[in-house]
Amino acid sequence: MSKLITVFGATGQQGGAVIRTILQDETLSKEFRIRGISRDTSKPAAQALLKHGVELVSADMSSKESLLKAIQGSHSVFLVTTPAWGVAGSDAELIHGKNVADVAKESGVQHLIFSSLLDVTKESDGRLKHVPHFDQKAHVEQYIRSTGVPATFILPGYFMNNYTSFGMLRKGEDDVYTLAYPIGKDALFPLIDIAADMGKFVAAALKNRSETLGTQILAAAEYYAATRILAEYEEVTGRKTQFVQLDSEVYKSFIPGPMGQEMLENHLFIEKPGYYVGRSLKESQALLSKSGYQATSWKSFLEQNKSSL
Repeated sequence: MSKLITVFGATGQQGGAVIRTILQDETLSKEFRIRGISRDTSKPAAQALLKHGVELVSADMSSKESLLKAIQGSHSVFLVTTPAWGVAGSDAELIHGKNVADVAKESGVQHLIFSSLLDVTKESDGRLKHVPHFDQKAHVEQYIRSTGVPATFILPGYFMNNYTSFGMLRKGEDDVYTLAYPIGKDALFPLIDIAADMGKFVAAALKNRSETLGTQILAAAEYYAATRILAEYEEVTGRKTQFVQLDSEVYKSFIPGPMGQEMLENHLFIEKPGYYVGRSLKESQALLSKSGYQATSWKSFLEQNKSSL
């Protein structure tokens, strides 16, 4: 009989990618049946999953009782938590993650795969203290480790679709597209096509459970400097580009409130000590290759998404 995997954020970028990859994988589609967790099971994206045989359940991540019903019977769980964007002082993401960890422990889950990130405050020696969507995930990871639940931690890189979804490359009056950051052009971004590739890294963890338990998998295709990001953008689109380094206060003025400080420090972290503090991607790429997958390059992403550029 097939095992049950419960996937949080079933209609989101990460959870959706996990579900699609499992459904399309010849081995995993036979090994697992899928339960998708969504806050709203009536929306079209959720209803579309039903047509593929995915069981749909809604759950309140603030309620352990609700989560127990959602997770019960699961062999594996994929967990992604949602930041309380712009809400200063909120620890909702941390509470939700801890709740799932407790319920996973109580339910006897055999493999909890958590979408984690590094602790920016710790890794920057306290220089950068306002990146809660990193720090809280790191604290959830610490908590999961403390419970003893068998777990793998996948740390997604910088989303390629940030450039297409948020208009980060802006067209000027001179038809030149500008990429503006509060850091230098040589800072390295570990890019990932999140909607296409997060599922591949999770699938690799599922296929290599014993090997990946307790480890961090760095989910990114490659490190890219802004100069290469723009060069390949020009190559694919034929457009002219330029990089502009903004003063920190000017950068924050474009994003008012706590979000401005958070995004500023997020990028300062990428420059120093680095998104993954200088760690190599080779081990994660080898695991991906061994599992029959290959990460999407930035150039391939651009070619596949030309219509939305």
